[in-house]
Amino acid sequence: MTVKIGISPIAWQNDDLPDLTAAYTMEQALREAREIGYTGVERGRRMPQDTKGLRRYLAEYDTALCGGWCSGNLLINDVETEKAAIAEQVEQFAALGAPCLVYAECSNTVQGDRTIPVNNRPKLSADEVRTYAGKLSELAKWMTDKGLPLAYHHHMGAFIEDQEDIDRLMGGSSPEVTLLYDTGHLVFGGGDLLGTLDKWGDRILHVHYKDLRKDVAAEARAKDWSFLDAVIAGAFTVPGDPEGSIDFAAVTKQLASMGYEGWIVVEAEQDPAKVSPYEASKLGYDTIRDLCARYGLEVDTSPAEECA
Repeated sequence: MTVKIGISPIAWQNDDLPDLTAAYTMEQALREAREIGYTGVERGRRMPQDTKGLRRYLAEYDTALCGGWCSGNLLINDVETEKAAIAEQVEQFAALGAPCLVYAECSNTVQGDRTIPVNNRPKLSADEVRTYAGKLSELAKWMTDKGLPLAYHHHMGAFIEDQEDIDRLMGGSSPEVTLLYDTGHLVFGGGDLLGTLDKWGDRILHVHYKDLRKDVAAEARAKDWSFLDAVIAGAFTVPGDPEGSIDFAAVTKQLASMGYEGWIVVEAEQDPAKVSPYEASKLGYDTIRDLCARYGLEVDTSPAEECA
């Protein structure tokens, strides 16, 4: 069983809170991430957006494209309109050998709005989620035919946030809809960390390792903070941080027992004025390497051929 360890550049370049990371550059993010040992990075907005430019940019840092965010609007779009809206990104990610497209519905989410408490996120009925899942299945089948899987991102502030939401979406969709398993969002949202692996392990294609400071998350709930205010306050951190609360040993052991082979991506947005992006990212990488060695997951340290 072989995994690769990647990272989101969000610790150095936060697309949702650009002022928070204004003192850092994307070039610094890629340089330092590669120095630490990460072989892949998820796409950020401040990277070149054209395929040729992005390939050259990643190659300069000997780094593969290990996925990236896609803001979906399938809830309000018909399937053909949504295909047209994301076709360019699908084509680019497939051309660069990305393992998946990280797809999340954003037409009605509150995750980016600091005026709305995360507690006030949308919640759809079972029938509404089932209808959405049918449309998502069509989209995922189309993407699969294009050579790029769709990995759905359950996310704080979105209508797929808690365990019930995840179970309804996955239960109502076709196997082409795979799941991005994000530890931090799952626990913050009240999901079942290991139960999700038990129930949907055969559908999990991509993994984010994000730790959670439970006291901050609890305060965000109690005081009706927005999602972004919870981020600024330090809700998230990296694996290995003693302030974290998630049992990554148990998660890694279960991934190994499932035969997981794919990317484990560190994604932990924090205020760099409080936590050094380099030091935090190194702690996350070293922690994952140690856990993989403990549970028999071999770490592939070579970047993808596209960017080698």
